[in-house]
Amino acid sequence: MIRFIFVQNRQGKTRLEKWFGSYSDQEKQKLKAEVHRTVASRDQKHQSNFVEFHNNRIVYRRYAGLFFCFCIDTNDNELAYLEAIHLFVEVLDAYHGNVCELDLVFNFYLVYAVLDEMILAGEIQETSRSVILSRLEHLNNLE
Repeated sequence: MIRFIFVQNRQGKTRLEKWFGSYSDQEKQKLKAEVHRTVASRDQKHQSNFVEFHNNRIVYRRYAGLFFCFCIDTNDNELAYLEAIHLFVEVLDAYHGNVCELDLVFNFYLVYAVLDEMILAGEIQETSRSVILSRLEHLNNLE
């Protein structure tokens, strides 16, 4: 199960956060800072994209200047979540053209819509890029 999802830039500014558990505001701030320190300090070429973290595991991937981080249970499949991160970025890329940090800032509602189509209650629900994109098109037609 996913505990939380962050998208953070290199400076540690959180561009997206989604929580699948109850945390106090103080805990949330502490976790965001700890995750950024942990992920940003790792060597991208010689270390894996998985980190043990507070009895959980962080699965992350860096795209350009952004870190996409999923905190998952230790008994979950890390590679499945690494693929989910890649799918998330692919869907955003397909929808925006070459997606960048400003797209996430100014179209945050779309980013959360993509995330809601993919993940429900901390579990991956949809893995088909075409299905997610068709649902997003349907949502846009409703507007």
